[in-house]
Amino acid sequence: MPGLVDPVADEREGLLDYLAQQRYVLCLAAYGLTDKQARATPTVSHLSVAGIIKHVAATERGWMNTVLGSGHGDDPAGFALLEGETLADIIGEYERVATDTEDIVAAIDDLGRPVPVPGDVPWFPDDIEAWSVRWVLLHLIEETARHAGHADIIREALDGATAFPLMAAAEGWPPTPWLRPWQPPGYRSNSVGSSR
Repeated sequence: MPGLVDPVADEREGLLDYLAQQRYVLCLAAYGLTDKQARATPTVSHLSVAGIIKHVAATERGWMNTVLGSGHGDDPAGFALLEGETLADIIGEYERVATDTEDIVAAIDDLGRPVPVPGDVPWFPDDIEAWSVRWVLLHLIEETARHAGHADIIREALDGATAFPLMAAAEGWPPTPWLRPWQPPGYRSNSVGSSR
C-alpha cells in the first residue's frame, strides 16, 4: 500500500480505505521489530508498539460490536501484552478485526443508520441517543491515526526508525538521494550483495 490512499469512488470506499491506510501505517511502526522490541516501553509512557496495536484492534472490535448492537466491550488487558502473546499474534488479530469491519460495513445499506450510544461507558455523552455508522467509521479513523502517531514516537525511541523509511523498506522502494529505506541496525550493503 503506498503512502497515500488511492482515489475513491464513494463515501463508503473512502471511509474504509482511509481506515485501512491508518491501520497500515500503525503496523508499519512494528516493521522489523523483534517481539522483545515490540513489547519495549522506551519512553516515560507505559506504551509499547505491540500494546498500541493490540489496543487499537480491541477498540475497533468494540466499535463494530456497538454497530451490531452486541455491546461495546472492553479489553481488560488494555495496552499490555499477555504472557506468550507475540507481535505476530497481535497483528494477526488486527487483520481479522479489519476483515470483520469491512464485512460488517459492506452489509449495511445506509451509513446514516443510527448506532445507539451505550449507556454504560462513562466517557460517552449522556445527551446523545445515537451516532451513525458514518460517525463510527470517522471516529475509528481518528482513533487509529492518533495511536499511529504514538507508535511512531515509540518506534523512533527504540531504534531511530521513522515512518517513511519504514514504508520504503516494507514496500521495497529504491533508495533515492532524499529517502533511504530503513535497514536493521548493523546492516551493511556493498556492491556484491548485502550482509549483516
